[in-house]
Amino acid sequence: MTLIYTILAFGLMIFVHELGHFWMARRCGVGVEKFSIGFGQPIREWKKNGVLWRIGWIPLGGYVKMKGENPDEPDSADGLSFRSKPWWKKVLIGLSGPFANLLLGLLLFVVSFLLPVRMEDQRPVVHSAEGKWASVFAPGDSLVSFNGKPVKGFTDFLEALLTQHGGTINLNRAGQMVNLHIAASDADSLALSLLPQVGTIIGEVIPKTPAYHAKLLEGDRIVAVDSTAVRDWYAMREIITNSQRDSVELTIARGNTTFTKNLRLESNLATGTQRAIGIMQDQPLKYKRIFKPWEAARLGAFNTVNFIRLNYQMLWKLAKKPAELKKSVGGPVMIATMSQQIARKGAGNLLLFFGSISLMLMIMNLLPIPVLDGGLILFSIIEGIFRRPIPQQIRSILQSIGFFILLALMVLAFYSDITSEILRFMNR
Repeated sequence: MTLIYTILAFGLMIFVHELGHFWMARRCGVGVEKFSIGFGQPIREWKKNGVLWRIGWIPLGGYVKMKGENPDEPDSADGLSFRSKPWWKKVLIGLSGPFANLLLGLLLFVVSFLLPVRMEDQRPVVHSAEGKWASVFAPGDSLVSFNGKPVKGFTDFLEALLTQHGGTINLNRAGQMVNLHIAASDADSLALSLLPQVGTIIGEVIPKTPAYHAKLLEGDRIVAVDSTAVRDWYAMREIITNSQRDSVELTIARGNTTFTKNLRLESNLATGTQRAIGIMQDQPLKYKRIFKPWEAARLGAFNTVNFIRLNYQMLWKLAKKPAELKKSVGGPVMIATMSQQIARKGAGNLLLFFGSISLMLMIMNLLPIPVLDGGLILFSIIEGIFRRPIPQQIRSILQSIGFFILLALMVLAFYSDITSEILRFMNR
């Protein structure tokens, strides 16, 4: 069922994108001849108000065919030709599709926070404290309440500490209740110092990583790394990241069975030079939180801006290290896999995921590659600077190059997905 929702959501994002182009083209006095969702032979098509509406059988994109858009078409006498419009109107038409995806992504983010949000958290038990706080907190201290309000989880405590700028902590230390007063000036220092107790149970396996290919599962418990017993996440991570070899041997407990797996260590754009295997820690506490409308709007806007910023940073890193491209791109298989994992965490998380895809469509379409919206915007800006359009011969060459770049990226995404699944299938 999640796969059907994913296909429908992707179709909605494409529709909204093309609707943005359609709406702005009409506002700029450009005639629209065709509006298509999907490519290939149409499943269904109909004509209304002079526009041919169609649904193609390949759901990998869409397009709006504007009058006079192709250079080999003669300019129409009715003044509705795209080519006859000033450069700034062409820029607006190019921006309108990505902008529509931005609005959709923001809306989905806000709505996700309006729903009861399923929070995942660590138990509010201290593993260690650094600096001056090492003499104040002891390993095993259980955080009971903060400013009189019961602590639900470790992240819940940190948020209260930072938003309320200090206060009184009530904790349980070996059966004895202890009260600590934290000054407002010490709140940031304490938040950075404390670490929660985290076991070695896997909470999530990241697609296209050694752990995914080795078929590690959520709920697996790592007992040992290279024959060294591990009882907490921090010790386990230190052994893995500091390994002098290209692989590590994990002893895994799954249900009533114990087995070993040999996993390669890999670095990627997210980990930088640090090598990892692609697992995330289990967060055993589950509770729901309801945000007020103004809180949902603030969180939605903050996460939208942050998501865009982080992805442009990743694109910049990818530009400096193109060898990471194969591990960084993902196609329909990866999207379907991730959507199934996220759907188990609730409808709010699934909406966040779909909102992220909508924002990614915006980011990718704004890349200055001919045949994408970013290429159209770039051509139009150059036309505005030099007071004349780019010569058609040069434009055709650049568009052919852009088409092959886009095709290569699509082939690479499919190849990356397929090889990842083959590696996973072969690992018995």
